[in-house]
Amino acid sequence: MSVHRTVSAVTEKIIKRSKESRARYLEKIEAARDNQPKRKSLGCANIAHGFAACGTGDKNALRNGAGPNLAIITSYNDMLSAHQPFEHYPNIIRGAAREAGGTAQVAGGVPAMCDGVTQGETGMELSLFSRDVIALSTAVGLSHQMFDSSVYLGVCDKIVPGLIIGALAFGHLPAVFIPAGPMTSGLPNEEKGKIRQLYAQGKVGREALLEAESQAYHGPGTCTFYGTANSNQMLMEIMGLHLPGSTFVNPGTQLRDEITKASAKQAMSISTIGNNYTPIGKIYDEKAVVNGVVGLLATGGSTNHTMHVVAMAAAAGIALTWDDLAELSKVIPLLTRIYPNGKADVNHFNAAGGMGLLMRELLSAGLLHEDVTTIMGTGLKGYLQEPGLDEEGSITWRDCAKASGDLTVLRGVAEPFQATGGLNVLEGPLGRAVIKSSAIPADRHVIEAPARVFHSQEELHEAFKANELNKDFIAVVRFQGPKANGMPELHRMTPPLAVLQDKGYRVALITDGRMSGASGKVPAAIHVTPEAADGGAIAKIKDGDIIRIDATNGTLDILVDANEFAARPLATQDLSRNEVGTGRELFAAFRNLAGRADQGASIFGMI
Repeated sequence: MSVHRTVSAVTEKIIKRSKESRARYLEKIEAARDNQPKRKSLGCANIAHGFAACGTGDKNALRNGAGPNLAIITSYNDMLSAHQPFEHYPNIIRGAAREAGGTAQVAGGVPAMCDGVTQGETGMELSLFSRDVIALSTAVGLSHQMFDSSVYLGVCDKIVPGLIIGALAFGHLPAVFIPAGPMTSGLPNEEKGKIRQLYAQGKVGREALLEAESQAYHGPGTCTFYGTANSNQMLMEIMGLHLPGSTFVNPGTQLRDEITKASAKQAMSISTIGNNYTPIGKIYDEKAVVNGVVGLLATGGSTNHTMHVVAMAAAAGIALTWDDLAELSKVIPLLTRIYPNGKADVNHFNAAGGMGLLMRELLSAGLLHEDVTTIMGTGLKGYLQEPGLDEEGSITWRDCAKASGDLTVLRGVAEPFQATGGLNVLEGPLGRAVIKSSAIPADRHVIEAPARVFHSQEELHEAFKANELNKDFIAVVRFQGPKANGMPELHRMTPPLAVLQDKGYRVALITDGRMSGASGKVPAAIHVTPEAADGGAIAKIKDGDIIRIDATNGTLDILVDANEFAARPLATQDLSRNEVGTGRELFAAFRNLAGRADQGASIFGMI
């Protein structure tokens, strides 16, 4: 099957646009490779420090052996369910490395914060910037130059994008990403959402809410809804950085441990000193980037990734734009319904056919580039398989499903849930924004209503509790962008807006903040750029202005005389309260350096 003409055309645009920056990047990683391990050229004191804490066998191997040394970059902590399973991975990886004739060391740890814990709290204002901190932490760990290959232990929102950016800075090193897997299914996400709405209405108390949340988030592993964490994991597999079919295997199982062992051995086999040298900088090319975007669109993935994919691509010298996403969205069908886009969770998706079937369907329609490099040394057709255990308990591989086991969760390209992608880019006099159309009822794809302006989600809650919002309106919540306060997620607004929508009112949201992969059924034009704190037109909106959000045609309009609107002054806001407390004073430089949302909201820019 030839590649779809739009997918091909967008890819060629990206290649042409990125020609000079990508060439510089490839020259850089080529210059960084050596014919022997970097550690062999270190001074005696340097290398002695590097293996001082190792056991005798590993010390001798690092001192005299010819085998590769594997860097482990880990986001382990035992507070977060998604990262707790990583506690024992380093020992599993070390054992696998020794079996493969080499060694492995934890090169460094990176922070891993949970947006679920910090929702509605001031700590959320560090969340987006934690991505770039993770990239910096990754670089610190790898800077010791003791390593010939690398593995990355990370799952959630900003962790995987940060690890990718850091890994691409060391693009000459091979890299394998090892997932932890989702927790087993608990209280259905739809039931959890109902309890949240009842709590917002004051119909149930905090104890009932806490019990529902505890039943939904109940054990080790990734949260089971299809938010940024699970979108991350989908991306790593469709871009060829996971083992095939390894993404959504639950933690605490023998199969998960065998996947970890096999991942470590694969990283060893493609090391800088082996015959199958495969650096991440060459895997992560323009075709792989397009495949990742196609995966996000086909699954209705996290809106956070409209920033992350741009920032990650830039780290490899690739200039990806929101225009590319918008153009691809017109031809990529939505093939999944996973909460918040449906009732199922990622365990149901995996059981219905999972990543292998998803890629099979997209490849069959020419919507993915098959001719890419992966950690397996194959094109994407090598990913149409899934792992299992043989009679001895060792990992084995079998063909992925050829048809969906549940058409309410996963469908083929012949009968998609909708003909276009689950993420859309909006544009108009208010700037550019993103909307997760896959989660919105069809009769809400276009909303036209008067504006009600807020400068925090707390203000919106107060108005809701005071019964001021029982009407059609579009909430405009501004001064929530990266330069204003770090661009926090604003999920606390979802329950009250959902309650109003269920009452029959036509409501929507416009914000220069984030809603992430958990964006719900209320239409939300998010990541508005330029942001209010950067002179964006969102700062000119007044209460009562008629605004039109059109997810079908990709427009974001304000129905005010153009000359009158242009002449309006920009509203201002005292942002000093965002600068102190919960560590925010340490991030002043990040707020000052942060780029626009459509440019990745990064402090790095094109590397």
